[in-house]
Amino acid sequence: MSSLTTYDPLDPATLANPYPVLAELRSSTPVFWHEGMRSWALTRYSDCVAVLRDHVRFARDRRRTGAAVSEPSLSVQSLDPPEQFPVRSLFMNALRAQDLDAIGRRARSLLDARFDQLADRAEFDVMAEVAAPLSVAVISDLLGVDEPDVDSFVSISDAIMRSMDAGLDPAVAEPGRMARRELSALVESWFRTSGRPGLLSHVREHAKGSSDTDLDLYVRNTARVMFQGGYSTMVAAVGNAVHTLLRHPNALDRMRDSAVLRTGVDELVRFDGPVQGTSRIATAPVEVGGVTVNTGETVLILFAAANHDPAQFADPEQLLLDRLPNRHLGYGWGTHSCIGTVAAQTTLRALISSLLENPTRLHAASPPVRRNTATMRAFDLLPATFCP
Repeated sequence: MSSLTTYDPLDPATLANPYPVLAELRSSTPVFWHEGMRSWALTRYSDCVAVLRDHVRFARDRRRTGAAVSEPSLSVQSLDPPEQFPVRSLFMNALRAQDLDAIGRRARSLLDARFDQLADRAEFDVMAEVAAPLSVAVISDLLGVDEPDVDSFVSISDAIMRSMDAGLDPAVAEPGRMARRELSALVESWFRTSGRPGLLSHVREHAKGSSDTDLDLYVRNTARVMFQGGYSTMVAAVGNAVHTLLRHPNALDRMRDSAVLRTGVDELVRFDGPVQGTSRIATAPVEVGGVTVNTGETVLILFAAANHDPAQFADPEQLLLDRLPNRHLGYGWGTHSCIGTVAAQTTLRALISSLLENPTRLHAASPPVRRNTATMRAFDLLPATFCP
């Protein structure tokens, strides 16, 4: 067994820049057992995609290997095909029915107004004053619900996000559970009172009359997961994209070309994406990358490592805004990929367009502070300023 216990995703140096250590692992021990996380970790793109494609031998739904799963945890992201298909189809059809261009225009207007407000500030925090309110507004607009209080929701989201690392820090599990209860109560209020047009009303309407007795539960849980997951992924993606653009000042100007803007949004996510990985459970003994994974063992798919694999991406450490093809794993893959991918891309395009049209240039103001989380790569603090 190739075992590695020294890899610590929460080490400050790894939080600052995980890609060198992931490159070393990919070269030396591309599939390794991490005792602390009790998981097999995969670092090669080909191995990661092979696992994500194989729903038969690698389960997302832990009930398939005999584990108990609480009802609040059963959603489109935790179910496997074919049980997953009805609820995913409901949400994907509802997403296609939304006017995403209009959502993008409203996001752009919000950004333009916010940047005007921040124009004369000596320093502001991109995360708290741009990314968080923007992401809450966009995901609320998409679902068709009233925006929750930003500060309160950020606290709930932060607890849930940190609880994703409970395998590394068990102390974050209980605060995350309590935060999910608060968010579930908010979602229930939407189902009781919200009648606004949007994704949620479309899903509710088209779920009526279904003979699937579990569908209502799955829909409510998926609405919660989509709001929280959409928000946390979007806010992290906005922060990472801004940080990358601040470090590559010529990149922003290149995206004045609409074709480069389209491909550049994907490259920003590949280059420094928000979600660092996901996991699956082996349903039978199976070989991955020359290593035998036994029934019931966890496999950790490291998106961050796969997205910088030179076997898949030429010059992976270079920001190539016109990179094509670019089949990165920044939004996951296949049937468990992020439902809100198109909305996230729309938001990032609005952000870049607003920055391009701003009369002054965005600059770093002081050193940023990375969030101490492993699953989600984000900033706690990203100081910036506008100046000529």
